[in-house]
Amino acid sequence: MSSSVERRSNPAAWAAFWFALAGLVLMPIPLFIGLILGGVLSIVAAILAVIALLKGLARSGKGIAPVVFAAIFIALTWGGISVGGGTVW
Repeated sequence: MSSSVERRSNPAAWAAFWFALAGLVLMPIPLFIGLILGGVLSIVAAILAVIALLKGLARSGKGIAPVVFAAIFIALTWGGISVGGGTVW
């Protein structure tokens, strides 16, 4: 790859996005299955989002949009878990 070609994607940001989306989708499964699956996936997504945010800020903010959506999905997942999502219906 030549130095003039710049990668525009942020793979850590996209991984955080997909992990957060999977956590949000799996969180409502009852009997603590959703709590474990959704919670673990959202924690992994949060770690990846921080890494992606630092990488994106180092590259003048390129590739931050998936991190923003991942943060929204993570907040929705944690909010759903805090009101009883994943435990009972």
